[in-house]
Amino acid sequence: MMGRREHGQAQLFYAFDLDDAVPQDHLVRGIAAVLDLSWLHVELAPHYSNTGRPSIDPELLIRMLVLGYVFAIRSERQLVCEVQVNLAYRWFCGLGIEDKVPDHSAFSRARNERFRDSNVLRVVFERVVAACIRARLVGGEGFAVDASLIEADANKCRSKPGSEWDKDIDASTARRAVREYFETLDDAAYGKASPVAPKFVAASDPAAQWTGAQKSKAIFAYADNYLIDTKHGIIVDVEASRAIRQAEVGASRTMIARTERRFGLKPDWLAADTAYGSAENLAWLVEEKGIAPHVPVIDKSAREDGTFSRSDFMYDAKRDCYVCPAGAELTTTGRVRDGGTLAYLASVNDCRVCPLKSRCCPKTPQRKVPRSIHEAARDVARHIAETKAYEQTRRQRKKVEMLFAHLKRILRMGRLRLRGPRGVQDEFTLAAIAQNLRRMARLTAQAAAA
Repeated sequence: MMGRREHGQAQLFYAFDLDDAVPQDHLVRGIAAVLDLSWLHVELAPHYSNTGRPSIDPELLIRMLVLGYVFAIRSERQLVCEVQVNLAYRWFCGLGIEDKVPDHSAFSRARNERFRDSNVLRVVFERVVAACIRARLVGGEGFAVDASLIEADANKCRSKPGSEWDKDIDASTARRAVREYFETLDDAAYGKASPVAPKFVAASDPAAQWTGAQKSKAIFAYADNYLIDTKHGIIVDVEASRAIRQAEVGASRTMIARTERRFGLKPDWLAADTAYGSAENLAWLVEEKGIAPHVPVIDKSAREDGTFSRSDFMYDAKRDCYVCPAGAELTTTGRVRDGGTLAYLASVNDCRVCPLKSRCCPKTPQRKVPRSIHEAARDVARHIAETKAYEQTRRQRKKVEMLFAHLKRILRMGRLRLRGPRGVQDEFTLAAIAQNLRRMARLTAQAAAA
């Protein structure tokens, strides 16, 4: 027979356990098991007064922010609504069924004041990485680095040409994003990354870079830089920078050095794409850090007019000279030219009578071959590119690209909400925390089930 639900008098008392309402296989349980915030109150204590009205618990705010990034809730207003009605979210945040959810404005105040002053989001990220290391999810042998453009919260219609941008603005009366822009003018990841003035500057977020690198359309954007361990794709460092190659390469050095300093991790090899294959960067990896560069070398020496390229000349390291296809020597004065190169020149007399001159230097009296002062490091990278290990690391490097795809498609971070370098860094850090927590929860659950 058909059942019917009786609509009688409501119960006067309920026996309700919130823990019973959350499924055992819900993602919040896995994340709660690996996220430890017991240290948070001690860390933030110096940034709160000993008198006055008690503030909203900072652990609650952090848990809600993490929750928003884990489940791709991009609006803090929407986050408050979701926590209000979702029992699993309430359980994760430690809220009872009748507890009040903080107003969305509390996040802005905490983030712009105590969280920024204490750099607590960075501390949360590093503690999550440390937990991944303790769980043996980080191998430490091989790292991969890459950057992805994230559209800034800036409007092209309200921008100005870079040549018309007036930097003589009173910072004390300017908006926060503009003040942060001035603070980063001497930062290698922003102002010092390139002396070239951008084509356009957004008045609402001057640090955002106008770029056409996405090829579909030009946008204002920041670069999200990830340094990952290739064993399980754990993000060991994250850094925001301008959306230009020089800034991204500088960010990679910052992350490598910081990871070694904070966790004692220095990889045996680093995988990256061609953008990181400049002579200076390869020399830094090989000579200063002792890291094998699994990176394609930026080499523009190949000629397309049918004449001999630099690869047709053999370098003799003992005599410090090049030998041309006809057997003549090209020597150098040792003077370093702009761009960090040495010029190796052949004798005019040798070139004049050479039967191969038409295929070597038909328009000049003698042949010149440039050589970088960091050519030894470039040769190391070229040799690695010929090994079988290089083929394997090329595939492992795809893990960082998969993380960026997950960031944009699953976590819905195709466009930033916050402005200014510090706001952008907060967003990138929270997203990296969310991705590490999701992966750590999944891998830990798999290990327990095995």
